[in-house]
Amino acid sequence: MSSSTAQNQRLRDLVVLRRVRDRIDREYAQPLNVDALARDAHMSSGHLSREFKRAFGEAPYSYLMTRRIERAMALLRRGDLSVTEVCFAVGCSSLGTFSTRFTELVGIPPSTYRREHADATKGMPSCVAKNVSKPVRNQEAQPAGR
Repeated sequence: MSSSTAQNQRLRDLVVLRRVRDRIDREYAQPLNVDALARDAHMSSGHLSREFKRAFGEAPYSYLMTRRIERAMALLRRGDLSVTEVCFAVGCSSLGTFSTRFTELVGIPPSTYRREHADATKGMPSCVAKNVSKPVRNQEAQPAGR
């Protein structure tokens, strides 16, 4: 394969990967899995995972969970939903997995976040609130007390 052909294929793959990422952003609350995303992108799940990570720095499932946690943070700050209601509202089917991933990304459990961050972004424009409250990715948050 010539370098020109390889470069053209890489550009076509990037278009497909952006569509997958956009779908995750839009449909984060739906039951999504890597196999279904790969099938719809006409790729194997392994190839999708490798190329997605290469393009965006994290695997598709990790990206999906980050989107869900970002939305969960916003819902928890409102304070009108329980942690369980938020878990299911953002598309998670397991409260345990949701709580574990939330704690990994945010550094505190969702119940603590709900209690301590209610109205934390009140009065802020949504574009500022989104940046201020964005979770840390790839388990960079340290548990409280360290």
